[in-house]
Amino acid sequence: MTVAGLEAGFGTAVRLEYLLVPLVFGIGAPVASMVGTNIGANQRARALRIAWTGAAISGGITSAIGTLKGPLHGGANEGVIKMLQEIGSLDRVDDYIAEALAQKKKIMGIGHRVYKTLDPRAPHLKRMAQILSAKLGEPKWIQMSERIAELMLKEKNLHANVDFYSASTYHTLGIDVDLFTPVFAVSRISGWTAHVIEQLDDNRLIRPRADYVGPSYPQHYIPIDRR
Repeated sequence: MTVAGLEAGFGTAVRLEYLLVPLVFGIGAPVASMVGTNIGANQRARALRIAWTGAAISGGITSAIGTLKGPLHGGANEGVIKMLQEIGSLDRVDDYIAEALAQKKKIMGIGHRVYKTLDPRAPHLKRMAQILSAKLGEPKWIQMSERIAELMLKEKNLHANVDFYSASTYHTLGIDVDLFTPVFAVSRISGWTAHVIEQLDDNRLIRPRADYVGPSYPQHYIPIDRR
């Protein structure tokens, strides 16, 4: 496996947050050894590679961070905790999800582009959230999360992903919502750097093609003041 394959192939890249929590709270070796996996060339890996033009390494890392921050990628856990805060209590979960589904709203942290069944990382982080909640006496976040996951599996046959349970884990630890994605990013810097190093070995520009599918040429020009 290539160096970058450890980050974006079928290998693993150590996730800082999965190691930090057990060290601080003494959860135990099984969780301490857990690592997060990336699957294929995800959005941030592609952004880094495509954006790489031989500029400073910080430029490539910045492109990956910008992509990671999006709510449909690494920023999903921010959306999850905001949803949980909006729901407020376990007894309101069912009505909230029913209304959201009726309005065809997206439930953040549910489903995955690669894992069409269970995200194998999710159960480990779910268990960590359960243990933390028991230790810190704030169980409602994981309880609401578990109920949402149950409803979404029943109604849409969609599983919770790793970002879904990271929201209640981070919040229980007292991490500010604005730091959710930065914590994620810190854990990925080594893998992104591996991508840059590998790209430098054979630095051929990646130039995706774009096919024009707009109105046929030529089009009649209409002055702005007449539009």
